[in-house]
Amino acid sequence: MRISDLQLRYHRNTAPVISLPSLAIHQGEVVGISGPSGSGKSSLLYLISGLLRPTGGNIIWNGTDITSLSEGASDRWRRQSIGFVFQDFHLIDEVSPLENVLIPASFAGWRISPETRKRAYDLLDQVGVPMARKSTSDLSRGEQQRVAIARALLFDPPIILADEPTASLDDAASQIATDILFSLAGSNRTLITVSHDRDVIDRCARILKFDKGHLVDDATTNRAEGA
Repeated sequence: MRISDLQLRYHRNTAPVISLPSLAIHQGEVVGISGPSGSGKSSLLYLISGLLRPTGGNIIWNGTDITSLSEGASDRWRRQSIGFVFQDFHLIDEVSPLENVLIPASFAGWRISPETRKRAYDLLDQVGVPMARKSTSDLSRGEQQRVAIARALLFDPPIILADEPTASLDDAASQIATDILFSLAGSNRTLITVSHDRDVIDRCARILKFDKGHLVDDATTNRAEGA
C-alpha cells in the first residue's frame, strides 16, 4: 500500500482529522497503529479499507487506486482484498455463528457453495466457537469476537484490518482473541490493527503512532527480526 497527500476533513475550514503526506506498507507486514483517543487511528483504518472517502490524496493497494473507484467497484475490491474485524463485531444476534460467518458470501452471490460453507465450518472450528448454538447472542463476548475474526477470513483475504479487536473483552478473552488473530493472519497476509491494548501493539513488527491526525512516529520493533 502507498499513501500520498492523504487528507480527511469532516467540515470545511477545520483542522484535518487525518493529514498524512506519505506512507508505505509492504505485503506481509504486521503493523500496529497507536495513539490517544481522537488521533485519527480508526479513521485511517476506514480510509485504507475504502469504507471512508478521503477529502484528498491517494491510497493505492497493489496498483489499484481505491480512491478513484466507484462505490460498486470499491465494494468488489474490498470483498476480494480485505477482511475487516470491527470493534463492535457487527454480528446478527438472531442467527447462528455459521450464518454470521457466511454473511459476506450472501452478498457475493445468491448461492453459497459447499466449499465456502466448509471453509466457514473450518474457521469456526479453528477459533473454537461452539457451532451448535442457534443464536450468536448466546455466545460470550470473547466468542462473538472470534466469530467476527472467522468472518473476516472467509474469503482468505490478503489484508486483515482490525479496529480495537480487544476493546470490549476481559483479559482472558482478549488474550485468546489476540492469539487467534495473529496466528490466522499467517506469514503472508498484511495485518494492520488499531489498538489501545499494549499486548496487541507489542506483538506488531511495526508501530505507527498518531497524534491529532499526524504520524508522529514510525518504529520497527524486534518482532521484525523474529524475536
